[in-house]
Amino acid sequence: VQLQASGGGLVQPGGSLRLSCKASGSIFSIGAMGWYRQHPGKSRELVAHVTRGGDPIYGDSVKGRFTVSRDNDKNTVYLQMNSLKPEDTAVYYCNADVRMLGRRDYNGYWGQGTLVTVSS
Repeated sequence: VQLQASGGGLVQPGGSLRLSCKASGSIFSIGAMGWYRQHPGKSRELVAHVTRGGDPIYGDSVKGRFTVSRDNDKNTVYLQMNSLKPEDTAVYYCNADVRMLGRRDYNGYWGQGTLVTVSS
């Protein structure tokens, strides 16, 4: 299973970015999908994740500014980031709980990370 993230880059404070992450491979089903981020020297933290049914959970620091969504037909999760702040600067990683073909269990997979820089 591979998770390919895209959409990071440089944006000014108050601006917006949209991240995408597509899962591919021998996938039977995907449970929760979401996004984490890691600031330099810090541990990875939850940004947002969404269940297969579309129920979201957000980290406290992004509530009201970020929106997570998914397209189950495309095995893709999105993160719309609005009102970006310099403290949102981090490497963003997508994550998915995947049940592979021929398996009964779900395992967590990570994308490669995409850098978001919020700076004027």
